[in-house]
Amino acid sequence: MTTLDRLAEWKAVGTITPAQYDTLATMVRKERVSVHLELSALWYLGVLAFVGGLAWTMRAYVANLGDAAILSGLSLIVAAAFYYCFAKVAPYANTKVESPNLALDYVLYLACLVLSAEISYIEYRFHIFDNWHHHLLIVTVVFGALAYRFDNRFVLSLALSSLAGWLGLRVSGLDVVAADPLRATALMHGAFVAGLGTWLTRQGIKAHFLDVYLHLSALLVLAALASGIGEPRLGLIYLGLLLSLCAAAITLGIRHRNSRSSPMACCMATVPSASSC
Repeated sequence: MTTLDRLAEWKAVGTITPAQYDTLATMVRKERVSVHLELSALWYLGVLAFVGGLAWTMRAYVANLGDAAILSGLSLIVAAAFYYCFAKVAPYANTKVESPNLALDYVLYLACLVLSAEISYIEYRFHIFDNWHHHLLIVTVVFGALAYRFDNRFVLSLALSSLAGWLGLRVSGLDVVAADPLRATALMHGAFVAGLGTWLTRQGIKAHFLDVYLHLSALLVLAALASGIGEPRLGLIYLGLLLSLCAAAITLGIRHRNSRSSPMACCMATVPSASSC
């Protein structure tokens, strides 16, 4: 009995699923197997590790290296990354544009994160905006433009989360939006993000970005409602609204899961920017 026969037998009795059988049979027959997901994960983790190393180096050796050396190094990385991206990018279109290669999206992501770190460092060291978070508004505009130019949902999520940070919606430890003004800001920002994404979709501008807008909007609104459950008088109202929206999100997600392929993790895992959503 061959290995393929045994695999077929295991599939017949339910030991392995049909999907597992297809994967294993492909390997046994020595056919090509896609490792796109694995490579994407490695690129993503590599970018985060690299930026994390840069941040640690800046913090640990700022006195030894000096501002000029740190800013020169960061600027060189940003310039080289953007040069590569603009040299490889396809022409702009309002519809979905496939990336010419796997590396481009992650090099762009790297450039944006390093640029965000550089702008944050400049603000931290020189207080250009008097400690106000206007640098987050700058990266919001820059990242938004780059997201549409390069058709990159990672960068779009960075832009939207940076905008939330500029509005004061940041997470520190386990503390989520708690104060009433911040909760109202989160609800309004969530509604604005959803409305903006819907309007752009109806205009035919990058309609496939709608999921990014809706996911971030849902996270903001749900987090704001969850933070209100402990309120003495309005806690039950917040709880009812939270449960209702959770049910609606699950229902709509199941209904439209075949028409849109955009897992939340793909977009919202990209929040580590200069701000935290």
